Amino acid sequence: MKKSRIVAAIALGALAMTVMAGDAEAKKPVYKDAGAPIEKRVADLVGRMTVDEKIGQLLCPMGWEMYRRVDNKVTPSDTFKVLSQRAMAPGSYWAVLRADPWTQRTLANGLDPRMSAEALNALQKEAVENTRLGIPILFAEECAHGHMAIGSTVMPTGLSMASTFDTELIRRAGEAVATETRTKGAHHAYGPVIDLARDPRWSRMEEGFGEDPMLSGAFGAAYVKGLQGDSVGTPGRTVATLKHFAAYGIPQGGLNGAPAEVGKIALFNEHLRPFRDAAAAGTVMTSYNTIDGVPTTGDKELIDGTLRERFGFDGAVTSDLFSIDGITGAGTAGDLAEAAAQALLAGVDIDLGANAYRKGLPEALKRGLVTEADIDRAVANVLRLKMRLGLFENPYVDPDKAESASADPAHGEIARQIAREGTVLLKNNGILPLDPASLRRVAVIGPNAANVYNQLGDYTAPQPDGHVVTVLEGLCRALPESVKINYVKGCGIRDTTENEIAQAVALARDADLTVLVVGGSSARDFRTSYEATGAASASQNYVSDMDCGEGFDRATLSLLGLQQQLMESVLATGRPVVVVYIAGRPLDMNRAAESADALLCAWYPGQEGGNAIADLLLGKAEPSGRLCVTIPRNVGQLPVYYSQRGRHDYTDMSASPLYPFGYGLGYTTFDFGDVTLDSDTMTESGTVTATVPVTNTGARKGVAVVQFYINDRVAEVARAPKELIGFERVELAPGETRNVSLTLSPADLAYYHRDLTLKADKGDFTIMAGPDSSTLRGAPFTLR
Repeated sequence: MKKSRIVAAIALGALAMTVMAGDAEAKKPVYKDAGAPIEKRVADLVGRMTVDEKIGQLLCPMGWEMYRRVDNKVTPSDTFKVLSQRAMAPGSYWAVLRADPWTQRTLANGLDPRMSAEALNALQKEAVENTRLGIPILFAEECAHGHMAIGSTVMPTGLSMASTFDTELIRRAGEAVATETRTKGAHHAYGPVIDLARDPRWSRMEEGFGEDPMLSGAFGAAYVKGLQGDSVGTPGRTVATLKHFAAYGIPQGGLNGAPAEVGKIALFNEHLRPFRDAAAAGTVMTSYNTIDGVPTTGDKELIDGTLRERFGFDGAVTSDLFSIDGITGAGTAGDLAEAAAQALLAGVDIDLGANAYRKGLPEALKRGLVTEADIDRAVANVLRLKMRLGLFENPYVDPDKAESASADPAHGEIARQIAREGTVLLKNNGILPLDPASLRRVAVIGPNAANVYNQLGDYTAPQPDGHVVTVLEGLCRALPESVKINYVKGCGIRDTTENEIAQAVALARDADLTVLVVGGSSARDFRTSYEATGAASASQNYVSDMDCGEGFDRATLSLLGLQQQLMESVLATGRPVVVVYIAGRPLDMNRAAESADALLCAWYPGQEGGNAIADLLLGKAEPSGRLCVTIPRNVGQLPVYYSQRGRHDYTDMSASPLYPFGYGLGYTTFDFGDVTLDSDTMTESGTVTATVPVTNTGARKGVAVVQFYINDRVAEVARAPKELIGFERVELAPGETRNVSLTLSPADLAYYHRDLTLKADKGDFTIMAGPDSSTLRGAPFTLR
């Protein structure tokens, strides 16, 4: 063949290939076209699906049995292969990467970050390349204070986060958690928990941001911003999930999942406010409870009417694990078909647990309880979320990035900073900060002084050696070698057979200082039994340390086991004692407050807790934590949150708390001046700016946490006498004064009225400022 004819043949072949490629592009389904509008893509895909395929997209079964690990090689399990080839193949999986005693996934048989990415890539490949429509899977993981997976950074829990009064720091924490989660191949982060926690008997108080609506909303919004970025679909970020909708944190008797007794106006103004403030989240999870007899997972007025219509939420709603099934247990549905219908019509899109929708929706459709259009609406919400996340275009991740992200030392530094700022100094007679030069022997005593898991909180994966720094280790690192450190456990959290009190007393008597670390634990172990929902069972044949965490509700707030005896014995030596509480709820601190030389509340301080506490004790960091919950004197005072109206003393004790909301000390002192206003009148379109001068009157640099509160003097309904409305952390040098200001508009004064309209009352207000909720100065103004 001549050269010219060869060139022509090549040109014709290339043209033919171009035409074929163009034809293929033209035939590509709209839902796979990344350039098409998302709504068109969603409609196109829904129109191609069978009813079974649609219901499958609403299912989110438990995922830790979906992979098989042999040595360091991970492949899809037979169980997953069977599920993925069913007509009703699940659209989501929950907790594939979870490792804990419930899942029976350990450091030996669970997945490190690299294997996690490889596992989710393998599962995703089956869905994308080996199913009829190639719809990618949405992988959901627990992320309330770090990704609950092996090798992830363990941040302090919610109470510690909120006690920082530092929303920017918590935004950074959310960003770190999102990076570690997304690089492993997961997309759907369960967190933040924004239930108002007003009953410390409740086992899950540790997870949330405390008792105040404004504070919980601010920290919820900050964590959502960290997890999601500016919007759902920000590259490298996850979608956030607000938990639990709604009023889950005020169960009757403090018992997890029990009904919430709350009026409509209080529900809207207090318990729903954090959800309104953080409604930019891509998903919301319903709760197990009932409100006024209606299961929240089946409450259309609450989910569609309030969350979507009033608050503008435009994402997907997921049930809590088996909470749709629980509608039958509440007695408002006769079977799973009725329960599934109630949840779907209420606006629940995803069935976590994948039982009620799988079994009940086909029957509900057959009976006419729901229509296919109802199913289509929920399916569209799920598919829209997947498209916003870019999963159709980028379903896989790079295992190298997963490995490096989880090992990023910057994430550990964030955890350490939260633990520093979130630990609250409640008492100090001058013993702190410690002077190492004056110390020869230090005794470190207590059940939480050297226990890795007791300082991490619930929803935490197994930890490799060296990943967590305890208080004992932190002090050993921070104190010079010339200081001899002796340790004895003393007793267990709950187990009364562990008794080393005599040894502890001997150490304390011989020491220049004792650091006594007591409290509670949410540490699950492999002997604990679990409910179907994953909550730990409090009835055991042995005594674990666990006194907190999901399912471990308390009737008292006393130190359990022999801890009180240990404390009394150590304090009785008359030697200097610093008491540190590590716990998931406020506990009885009366004896320590009365007799210890210093008292700190560290909540669950995470993997860097030991380093952070040592930093604070030695003055390498300034204490700046402030209480996000009130510390009661006695369990009989409950509820004791600061914004209650009408409290007066009991016959047998004061009604005042041991420590009020917002309280916390530092190593310096601050003077708060009078509040001044730029105007004593606010118009409907105007503002008023309040200013308070704050002076560091001590000899050390320190951080003042300025708190602003509002009082609506005459309202349509009885409002709290003071409500947090703003806060700011201010670092001041010795002698320095700074004016701290807060500008308010009528929108900041608005609340839900009797008709549930959100508006401000015209009339008289007082804005107050101070270091905590009980030490305030105010100035009046009028809204005209």
